[in-house]
Amino acid sequence: AAPPAPPTTRRPAPQRRALARARAAAATSPAPPGPGDGGAADPGPRHRNAAAAAVHAAWQCLLASGRPTPVRRSLERLVLHAEAAFTAPGPGAGAAEPELLRAWAARTRGRGPVPAPPTAPATAGELHGIDAERAALRARGGRRAARRALLRRLGPGSPLLPVAVRTLAGCALAGYLCAALGVGRPYWVIVTAASLCQANITLSWNRALQRTLGNLLGVLVFAAVLPVSRTGPLALVCCCLFFAFAAEALITRNYWLGTVAVTPMALLVVEFGGAHPAGELIGDRVLDTVLGAAAGFLAATLVTNRRATGRVERALDAADRARAAAERTGADPAAAPAERDRARRTLTASLVELREAGDIAAGEWWQRALPEQRLLAAERAGHRTLAATAQRRGPTAHAPAIGAE
Repeated sequence: AAPPAPPTTRRPAPQRRALARARAAAATSPAPPGPGDGGAADPGPRHRNAAAAAVHAAWQCLLASGRPTPVRRSLERLVLHAEAAFTAPGPGAGAAEPELLRAWAARTRGRGPVPAPPTAPATAGELHGIDAERAALRARGGRRAARRALLRRLGPGSPLLPVAVRTLAGCALAGYLCAALGVGRPYWVIVTAASLCQANITLSWNRALQRTLGNLLGVLVFAAVLPVSRTGPLALVCCCLFFAFAAEALITRNYWLGTVAVTPMALLVVEFGGAHPAGELIGDRVLDTVLGAAAGFLAATLVTNRRATGRVERALDAADRARAAAERTGADPAAAPAERDRARRTLTASLVELREAGDIAAGEWWQRALPEQRLLAAERAGHRTLAATAQRRGPTAHAPAIGAE
């Protein structure tokens, strides 16, 4: 029998990275001012939404990671402190200091032990709510329910459907152009077209500029290193490893810089099958970039997401319902801690969805006018209600109704 595979050295690494991002975002997003803060400056809904999105992603990562372990328990306590940092209404509410959150984030990203935060008064109830939500997820069917939810997100009427259609149209158009013009490496054109199809036309235009600029600069880098790579097999391998490392290090931080490293790496990989004329490789890459960018952006322009504004309106209604439910459970003294925690996390998820829907609709052309004032008021009211429920103070009297601001 074959020996068992060695165990993974950092099994909770994805959760640790998600939590580090959540704490870093919470450290840079001050909490909304409380009733006793006088004229404290409001950090704005966009900053709070960034922190809420990071904390929500961390919760989702932990809930999807399986049964709680001692390490995951410590990570859950750290998320509670990060959540309190951007929901605690004003100073003195028990939120961790930004410097402490940044220190915890740095230690969590490393390989050492998970930081042990001080025990908060409501930690036991919060963890009980997390366990109840995890049990409810298992009762709903686990992976089978997740597959059904994915299929619903791709069905008719889904906000993801226009993105899928424009990606399919862009790739099909790029493939047709390749066949008509006799391009030698059609997969480069199709990959370029697919990478340009983003959630809205503004993001697609930005990606087209970044991809084109990065590929053209990458071609120049390839022309500079090609003589060195052809000195021997070892030099070719070392050049590929260098650009692979550079691509992994840069692509998540700056897309066009990452493509500057990806382009010479892709061209050098072709050299493993045999030497090719440099002019042919460079010309093919430039042609593929231009054709792919043109096909992808044309598809993104023609296939508009007319449902973007409707998604914002549905997200506004969902945020109103979630805020009302959070206030109702916070005001009910008989409500279970698990029910309060679930209502608060539902409100957080609705605020994240609302901001995402608003950003996508704002960058899409040929849309109805967005309800900007209602969107801003809903975000402010939701975050103030979130702050009040996080402190177990019941429904906040300071959270304005929708349209009050």
